[in-house]
Amino acid sequence: MKIAKPLNIVQTTFNELCAKGGGIGGGPARSKVQQLLHDGSKKLNKFAFNEITDQLVKFPDRDPWHVCFAVGLGWGHLAQINDDFTDSATKVLSRLDATSLGKAKTFHLERGPTPIEQSLTGGYAMFQKVRLPEGLPNDLESYRRAQERWLQPILSKSEERPRYIGSWNATAMFMVALFSKPALASTLKNREVMLPPGGPIYVGLSLLHQAKLISQKPAGSALDDQAFEPGAIYENNALMDELLKGKSDWSILDVHSGLYMLGTRHNLSDQWA
Repeated sequence: MKIAKPLNIVQTTFNELCAKGGGIGGGPARSKVQQLLHDGSKKLNKFAFNEITDQLVKFPDRDPWHVCFAVGLGWGHLAQINDDFTDSATKVLSRLDATSLGKAKTFHLERGPTPIEQSLTGGYAMFQKVRLPEGLPNDLESYRRAQERWLQPILSKSEERPRYIGSWNATAMFMVALFSKPALASTLKNREVMLPPGGPIYVGLSLLHQAKLISQKPAGSALDDQAFEPGAIYENNALMDELLKGKSDWSILDVHSGLYMLGTRHNLSDQWA
């Protein structure tokens, strides 16, 4: 269950806790891993709050949901987070502007421009179908209802799901929006708002299952792209809820950030914990 070539302090400390044991079946102690994930989430959470707050302040004339969607593409490592990218991406999401789409695609990372193009055109299609609150809500119930509306056409068997609106783009926008309201996010103590289930989250949950700290393997895969397994959203959020229990001073968003730090293979992650 040890992490080969750990990249950050969360991963290094997890290996140390595994070596010490003290938990079920010789694995690491549950309370110590919970505290490790909580501590590991704090700097990343602050970084995320600062980033989305900065973008919302810089683009007050744009739909805040569009800004959150654009920032979500950056957090999903599909695009560089950049003022010019946000400017172009939000124009595509609001009116499918071809010139802006071409400019947005220039901010691609290692996966190339296609994921940006398909995410933004798919996002535009979604925003045409789904009516979201005029501004970002101030209560979790409103986020829950908004996310239910967003997921409905994605989960529908009678409608064709837009390309690249997979598990990440189905949920990341709501996570980004919650980061803009940290006081509200701190009250998320259940699965009222679903968070992204794949990529580093899947890897982190897999490690914790091997360590006998959660009851079952996560659903889905380590790839967090256009593929979509609806069950993975619900099953992996249930595992995050399970991990939350027994420690009262953290939220599901803290769990999610801690899992990201545990499961990421991003070379810069040592700067985020």
